[in-house]
Amino acid sequence: MVWFKALHLIAMVAWFAGLFYLPRLFVYHAMSDDQISIARFKIMERKLFYGITTPSALLTIIFGLCILLSSGLSAYSGQIWLLVKYGLIALLLAYHLCCWFILQDFKFDRNQRTHIWYRWFNEIPVVLLIAIIILAVVRPF
Repeated sequence: MVWFKALHLIAMVAWFAGLFYLPRLFVYHAMSDDQISIARFKIMERKLFYGITTPSALLTIIFGLCILLSSGLSAYSGQIWLLVKYGLIALLLAYHLCCWFILQDFKFDRNQRTHIWYRWFNEIPVVLLIAIIILAVVRPF
């Protein structure tokens, strides 16, 4: 089980790195007006999303399930903190999906949002990370 925890944390760090950097690329992409920069951002966004962020998300979920199954489902029954954590992970997955939709908008030159909107959008995973870590470590309820 310790290996599953280590692999879960490694994958989670990579996932969050992608979720922190991808919206930052969206900020710069939204500010760009020359075709060379726009083409470069499209490539960077695609590679980050499909090459790092999405595989890391899948590995985080797989290793999290491995932890859950290897410790026995009854070990966590009635743990409210875990249910709240799952809810936050669902929000994180929804955020990840939103990033995919935004990626499609940029890919097809349909972006209508400003760089300021993306700067605020970039803060969402920070809040989720803080809450998820507190729940997993402190287990407040």
